[in-house]
Order: sequence, then C-alpha cells, then structure tokens
Amino acid sequence: MLDVRLIERGLERPGKTKGGLAAAMGVRPGAVSEILSGIRLIKASEITPIIEYLELNSVPIMGRVGAGASIEPELEQVPPEGLGEVELPFPIAEETIAFEVSGDSMLPKYENGDIIVVYRKQRHSLESFYGEEAAVRLKTGERYLKTIERGKTPSVVNLKSFNAKPITGVKLEWIGEICVTLPRGQIERLRNKSAARARKAARAASRGSDR
Repeated sequence: MLDVRLIERGLERPGKTKGGLAAAMGVRPGAVSEILSGIRLIKASEITPIIEYLELNSVPIMGRVGAGASIEPELEQVPPEGLGEVELPFPIAEETIAFEVSGDSMLPKYENGDIIVVYRKQRHSLESFYGEEAAVRLKTGERYLKTIERGKTPSVVNLKSFNAKPITGVKLEWIGEICVTLPRGQIERLRNKSAARARKAARAASRGSDR
C-alpha cells in the first residue's frame, strides 16, 4: 500500500524533491503537495513512477549475519550507507535494513548468500520472539541469524540453529524481526531487472536530449 507516510519518507532521501517527483509522475509540481496534504488521491498509473523515483523498495544491506559464521560488526568495515542496496518487488512501510546470510547452520530455510530484510527498530519485547527466527546482536557485539529460545533466566536466551550446536546463555542487545527473505537466485533476477530499467531510462533520457 502506497501512502503519504511512504512518500514523505522517500522525499527525505538525498537528491529527492517534490519537483523531481512531479516530473517522474508527469504531473504539475503542485500535484505532489496536494497528495501530501490529502487533497488529491494517487492514481493507479502513478504508483510505479513514485516507487521508482523515490526508491521506496530499495533497502540498504548493512552487513552480514552469521548462520554458522560469527559476524563481528566492528571488524566488517561496513560504510554507514551499507554494502549496497537490494531492490524489493514491493515497497515496505516500516524502515528496514538488510543482511546477507553467511554460513549454512540454518539450512534448508536460509542458504549462504540469501538476503534477509528486517525492521531496523525492535518493535516487540524479547518474550514475543521465543520460538522465532530473527537477526540478533549480542551484548558482546556478534550478529547472528538464529531461532530465539528461552534461557535459564529472564535476562538470557539460547540461540538455536537447524544443524549446529546452540549458543546458550547469551544476552541480546537487539532483535531484527524478519519481514522478507530473498533467495540468492531471486536477488540476481531483481538486480538484472533493475539494471534493465536503468538502461531503458538512460536511453529515453538520451533520446529526449537529442530532440
């Protein structure tokens, strides 16, 4: 669902403006302000240009998450903007980040090289995640993809893998709730599709400048 909040968030991105959005939509500049104020509705034909111009389906890849491997973020040397972006086939309303799965301890559900998209902020209490897979960051800094299980005391948890020994009695600093999983093959198809769109847009812009 494309709503005003998504558009406002997209306009906060560097280089994104109401004028640029209006041009991408093929409407007069004031139409964007009317949409944001609720005076004007978004037409079905305008949804795709809005998503593509504002990059509402682009999620930054903020590093790797261990599924067998132990990922220590301070050693990753990931720039603040991430390792790149993955383009989803649809926009997500909440602010999200992505991680690349490293290791095979969560096979067959998660393979090495898959991408998981998680909510940037932890939205629920620790207890609500018992029995669920999630991206987690330990108090000691390591980052994993594991199933969270209740520990011996309320302050600790056990992290279970599908085919590796559990990590027991650890404290969590953050839990990233998984909202989308992208297999490696799908990621390549999405990237190829995005590249094809970019080439098409470049050709169209070139033809326009030649007139």
